[in-house]
Amino acid sequence: MEKIKVLDKTFKMYMPEAEVAAAVRRVAAQISQDYRGKDPILCPVLTGSFMFASDLAKELDFDAEISFVRYSSYQGLSSSGCVKKVLGFPEKCEGRHVIIVEDIVDSGISMECMLQQLAELKPASIAVCTFFFKPGSFKKSFKLDYVGKEIPNDFIVGYGLDYDGMGRTYRDVYVIDE
Repeated sequence: MEKIKVLDKTFKMYMPEAEVAAAVRRVAAQISQDYRGKDPILCPVLTGSFMFASDLAKELDFDAEISFVRYSSYQGLSSSGCVKKVLGFPEKCEGRHVIIVEDIVDSGISMECMLQQLAELKPASIAVCTFFFKPGSFKKSFKLDYVGKEIPNDFIVGYGLDYDGMGRTYRDVYVIDE
């Protein structure tokens, strides 16, 4: 579909499923090369990363443990960086290689909080894998180890990303059409 309607907004095609799949395979190949034999834990961040994490795990050339985490920004506050832990990292991360799997990193505020909390568990290493990255919005200094695609500061839906809870289930990615 070239255009979709999600709630009260119209979105146009941005990244077709074939391009999404190619980016997933590329990232999975990099992770496979870097983590083969290291027994990593993949920690997908709910809810947005569920599609990417599923596709990524299927493309890895090794078996990996998966443990979901969930963080949400407090509503109604200024952008102070306050992030609420809903489902945190498991204690079994201690001494293990941990790969955080995220759908999108823009400002980096939520990810920075997750990295700080994960570091307290003393993992062997921490890597950040995101499907989308908005470098124009990024305000932090931590490293992104694996990036599927850099994008401008556009509002997108599909492939796990939502607009007010809707639009996540599309295989393609769409950008707002104003």
